[in-house]
Amino acid sequence: MKAEHYVGGVFRSDGPAFPLIAPADGTELGEVPEATREVVDDAVTAARAALAGPWGRTSTEERAAALRRIADGVQARFEEFVDAEVADTGKPRELAATIDVPRAVGNFRAYADLLYGRPERAYTTQVPGWSGGSGQALNYSVRRPLGVVAVISPWNLPLLLLTWKVAPALAAGNAVVAKPSEETPSTATLLARVIAEAGLPDGVFNLVHGHGAGAAGEFLTAHPGVDAIAFTGESATGAAIMRNAADHVTPVSFELGGKNPALVFADADLDAAVEGTVRSSFTHSGQICLCTERVYVERPLYEEFVERLGARARALTGYGPMISAEHRDKVLSYYRLAREEGATVVAGGGTPEFGDARDGGYHVEPTVLTGLPETARTVREEIFGPVCHVAPFDTEDEALRLANDSDYGLAATVWTRDVSRAHRVAPRVEAGIVWVNCWNLRDLRTPFGGVKASGIGREGGEYSLDFFSEPVNVCIQI
Repeated sequence: MKAEHYVGGVFRSDGPAFPLIAPADGTELGEVPEATREVVDDAVTAARAALAGPWGRTSTEERAAALRRIADGVQARFEEFVDAEVADTGKPRELAATIDVPRAVGNFRAYADLLYGRPERAYTTQVPGWSGGSGQALNYSVRRPLGVVAVISPWNLPLLLLTWKVAPALAAGNAVVAKPSEETPSTATLLARVIAEAGLPDGVFNLVHGHGAGAAGEFLTAHPGVDAIAFTGESATGAAIMRNAADHVTPVSFELGGKNPALVFADADLDAAVEGTVRSSFTHSGQICLCTERVYVERPLYEEFVERLGARARALTGYGPMISAEHRDKVLSYYRLAREEGATVVAGGGTPEFGDARDGGYHVEPTVLTGLPETARTVREEIFGPVCHVAPFDTEDEALRLANDSDYGLAATVWTRDVSRAHRVAPRVEAGIVWVNCWNLRDLRTPFGGVKASGIGREGGEYSLDFFSEPVNVCIQI
């Protein structure tokens, strides 16, 4: 899939090109155009024009139908999307085929369903008039779109997280300018082709490619014609975007990084807890913001848990690479740092050798560490790789103290057979989502987001629609 911008209904390749590298084997997949400031200006202008045209007068039923056409278009090109996702990210094909692409289809269908039967999402109430005893008044509220929305999506789940924002933004009646990660442009370009075929007016959805600071990402998030910004990515990048947004008081929705804890109590199902932690720590080689990097195990279970988790990590095969050589080197630097800080390496800690083309890629070993103090950088800083540190605890209060002693607060898991403990502990964990005896089980209607350095706001279902629209009160004197 050739990466191209999509601006005002036209595919184009303005700007200097940079290479797209396959992380699985280090080969060059093609070139990506770098959007100039002029390209970004054109995209924002096209989006503004679309809002002034027919799209600005569409009904919710018409927008729901458009979302369903997009969902059908992605489904019709299912294998193309899987191929593009695997090529860009290097993730296992099964992961792309069972999670990324199906969820992209589901995102568009879910927001179409939310719009059905809600002509204007209006709520009415009749209250007395308070202006000089002027009698009764009817007050009701309606929601209107924010306008031009900038969507910045990351490289780890490029299609899923792009559609997670584009679908509700379009559902609410906005026009979108999207910028995917420069590492993963292909599925975004393919989505633009599907949207073009779905018959949306020109300029409703625009796509620009390029880098972040001093490039397309900064041009877009600092643009005075952008009315809202939805971003998923690193906390440091989120802070930079917030500084840009502050100049124009632009509302933001951020889903940022995490250093997610797991709490394993002695009464847990050990088999389920071990397998669940393998999934939560090593899925997509740990390159998911929800992945577990800190594991706290009640002392009676600790030794056996560490032994079994280490054995499972050593036995893993078929895992994907880091997204780039730069990110591989970052993860390996933390493996070295962990040793310098005094860690015991239970499993992994280096780079694998396959004896085939994968040796030219950016793989690192799934790694289990123990023995570090809570002050260690390896325990406190987000690594975003296939690694977790396991430490013991003795009491429920200690477990909660350890879990909450972090700058981040995105997700957590709790493993226990005690229903009362589950209900007691989960609300006390400082995280946006807490899974009990499971991980990454998601209902699209529920709120999703983090606290502290892990984000601002909530996405999912009505929460996304509320961000991408604003309430207007109408008061009519009777």
